[in-house]
Amino acid sequence: MNIDFGLGLLFGPPKGNLTQWLTTLEASLPKLAPRFRSLWMTDHFFWQDEPTFEAMTSLAYLAARFPTFEIGPMVIGQNYRNPAMLAQMASTLQTLTQGRFIMGIGAGWKEDEYRAYNYAFPRPGERIEQLEETLILLKKLWTEPGQVTFAGKHYRVTDAWCEPKPSPVPPIMVGGSGLKTMMLTARYADGWNMSDASIAAYAEKAAILKGNCAAIGRDPNTLRLTWFGRLAIGATQAEAEARGASRAIKYTRENALVGTPAQLAEQIQAFAALGVSYFMVDIIGLPNQHVIDLVVNDLLPRVVNLTSGRQQAQRRQPVRRSTAPRAGSCCAQPHRQSAHQPCRRERRIGRGR
Repeated sequence: MNIDFGLGLLFGPPKGNLTQWLTTLEASLPKLAPRFRSLWMTDHFFWQDEPTFEAMTSLAYLAARFPTFEIGPMVIGQNYRNPAMLAQMASTLQTLTQGRFIMGIGAGWKEDEYRAYNYAFPRPGERIEQLEETLILLKKLWTEPGQVTFAGKHYRVTDAWCEPKPSPVPPIMVGGSGLKTMMLTARYADGWNMSDASIAAYAEKAAILKGNCAAIGRDPNTLRLTWFGRLAIGATQAEAEARGASRAIKYTRENALVGTPAQLAEQIQAFAALGVSYFMVDIIGLPNQHVIDLVVNDLLPRVVNLTSGRQQAQRRQPVRRSTAPRAGSCCAQPHRQSAHQPCRRERRIGRGR
């Protein structure tokens, strides 16, 4: 199994220093490339009064500013944007970036944003229904020739165009660990993401997802498993733990990757044993050169050695378009963190190649 890495980004700059978000990336990315292949932006409107960048606007900028990286939202709240407009936005980005866009999407969960922006905030089951219709519409608008008409319970389009059709069609990664969300993942997605999960929690949900694939006759190996969360590294365990505790939310091995390079490689190996092959990580401490050196010069070589020992390396693949049956065919309060905070209060309903 070949392991890929993406960089999870902070949701915005700190107060009083609006340039820091970009300068941190400019200082860090040249040193993390080429082992880090993608950039991931959370999709939220605000975290109290902290500066918060809009996701799709940020991704468009990042795609142009850093043209060697893939880009994706972690993850889009499906009802923050009209699904047909979302399909057009994604198609535009996929075309202009020449195939570097990944559609990360979830059901949506952050109630205060809905209320503040005067969006309807349906019950969890209804948001799952909306997510399914959004997934259907995305695929229809991206792949069906000519105009598209669809009449669902929540969304509808009539003689809608989406031109140009994206080529290749963006892979879809569904984020969330609720039972209904994971069934939609098996039916429609190319990849699945679970955030801030311990190895034990991830194993439990991955087993359910594998069962979902079996229930619909899908090979589970056609669905790429991914993990998103914080990475706190240190030359010693004490240094790593201190770094993990440096934010308002304390990150430990129960909700993050925390440890020395050797310990982190073991944690990544444990996830890889479950089938996880893509890690999107918010590296705590960037652009500190010591942190970058530990990641690039010590951790990543260990990961390569561990994974190559499991089986012969395969050609690196993005989250692939799935062969799953197609529809119609016969995010705790963060502080300077990048988590798409899954809905723990609603059994982790929502959350995104």
